[in-house]
Amino acid sequence: MTGEINLQRRRFMGAAALTLAAAQLGISGVAAAKSASEAGIPAITAGTNTSFASLKQIVAGVLDVGYAELGSGDAPVVILLHGWPYDIHTYVDVAPLLAEAGYRVIIPYLRGYGTTRFLAPETPRNGQQAAIAADIIALMDALGIERAVIGGCDWGARTANIIAALWPERCKALVSVSGYLIASREANKMPLPPGAEHAWWYQFYFATDRGRAGYERNRTEFARLIWQLASPKWTFDDATFNRSAAAFENPDHVDITIHNYRWRISLADGEQKYDALEERLAQFPLIGVPTITLEGDANGAPHPEPASYAKKFSGTYEHRLITGGIGHNLPQEAPQAFAQAIIDVDHF
Repeated sequence: MTGEINLQRRRFMGAAALTLAAAQLGISGVAAAKSASEAGIPAITAGTNTSFASLKQIVAGVLDVGYAELGSGDAPVVILLHGWPYDIHTYVDVAPLLAEAGYRVIIPYLRGYGTTRFLAPETPRNGQQAAIAADIIALMDALGIERAVIGGCDWGARTANIIAALWPERCKALVSVSGYLIASREANKMPLPPGAEHAWWYQFYFATDRGRAGYERNRTEFARLIWQLASPKWTFDDATFNRSAAAFENPDHVDITIHNYRWRISLADGEQKYDALEERLAQFPLIGVPTITLEGDANGAPHPEPASYAKKFSGTYEHRLITGGIGHNLPQEAPQAFAQAIIDVDHF
């Protein structure tokens, strides 16, 4: 059955201790989300929802951020982060489920996507990992959000990892597709086995001027190919793809994409103001907040094996394999499983 969950559990606290910890930490806002036992996520077919009712904009840091918001303004907050080449529609089925379960759900367009824009033309179109994480901290500040459960996929998972590692006081709990994705440019200098290098073919393509021009000219076709390769068993239709592809028409999308992949392999510099953060990230810091990692059984994108990152999560931790032909864009392909993970990790 699509979305079936296999569990590998590693629990460190009994139920009584968890209850005490929750009371000590507190929950922001007046409303509290339903308990895990009260809020079993209902069955939903992927693609049931096709759009968000409306989008909002807010100035946050160097950006005017576009975002979708569902749920009560005084409810506990969940922030959901998309990746490349995807957009906020990764969570178009997840968000209503969480709002119904009692959460305020925030889904921002990352820099270079959708309606998010830079405030100043002179700001570097920087795609390095620390810059994207700093954007989300700035968004939380602008919205007056002190702490949130943060979930992410692809670039969004990496960003969520970074916030949990460097700003644990802002991250109540974490759901991360494909686990621990914090990067080190120094580590990325080491060659991989040929098969692994082959899986990163687009990174090498983007390292060339021809690759940049090719992505600029063919960004929609390129993104469709990545979707097909990364989720080989996901039978998405044209309408589903086109809703997300519209976000790639952002005027900074190509610059951010190319810089991100060139920065990773030291072919482009980052900004000096992020150097201290990158130095900390290069040490691969442990993540101590409660965490659930997810993996689809048909993920065709490059991704680490769960055993390779399990020890990077030093707090309460659980890994779930989502079966049924689930690929890289797991929240959109298996929304029920992702939403359930958010609720469960919030009650560890």
